Amino acid sequence: MRLRHLKSTCALLVLVPAVLAGCGGSSSSSGNGVASKSPTEIVSEAKSAADSASSVHVSGSVKSAGAPVTLDLNLASGKGGKGEISQGGYTFKLILVGQTAYISGSSSFYKHLGGTAAASLLAGKWLKVPVNTGEFASFSSLTDMRKLIDSTLTNHGTLKKGSTSTVGGQQAIAVTDSTNGGSLYVATTGKPYPLQLSKGGSESGTITFGNWNEPVTIEAPANSVDLSELKSLSGH
Repeated sequence: MRLRHLKSTCALLVLVPAVLAGCGGSSSSSGNGVASKSPTEIVSEAKSAADSASSVHVSGSVKSAGAPVTLDLNLASGKGGKGEISQGGYTFKLILVGQTAYISGSSSFYKHLGGTAAASLLAGKWLKVPVNTGEFASFSSLTDMRKLIDSTLTNHGTLKKGSTSTVGGQQAIAVTDSTNGGSLYVATTGKPYPLQLSKGGSESGTITFGNWNEPVTIEAPANSVDLSELKSLSGH
């Protein structure tokens, strides 16, 4: 059985935090005072607000290496995350608990990852993999709330303040990364949470942040197959 498809999927996903790193924004001119601050201060306040939150919902789609990757994840600070990821025409569920990731997909998804043997072994089950090894480290970056937010808001070039607007019914101020392209939209009422990231070019896409501090329950699934069982089938 081959695991190269699974490894290539992980290699693509590890690029997602970098894709999300292009900063930019949305808008408003009154409320929490963030709109009157410098672009660097706005991003700093957005990062602080996000880091202090207990949970967030991350959704949207970006291109990584020219291929679209769609995310729909609920993240809980210090606990992990869960949701769905779509890439290359396949959608799979992902749960991260501590240093362990659980992946669940259709029979065709499992066959794509490792062939017929994998599809048979994993039918109706979750694949359990460690996230402390290189090929799976991307899952930790995607479903660790602090890692994802920090990598998103700290990797940027020259910042410029943009105009105010409304994102998801909430007022926001835009910050644009004039070096790398992209915009970050920060709430100007209530806490200055990041509301949306947009990026153009070959890595175009939009990621939305919402449902800040809403309850998220993350538990390991009962029915799982350890990665070592797959590797034993392939002799690795």
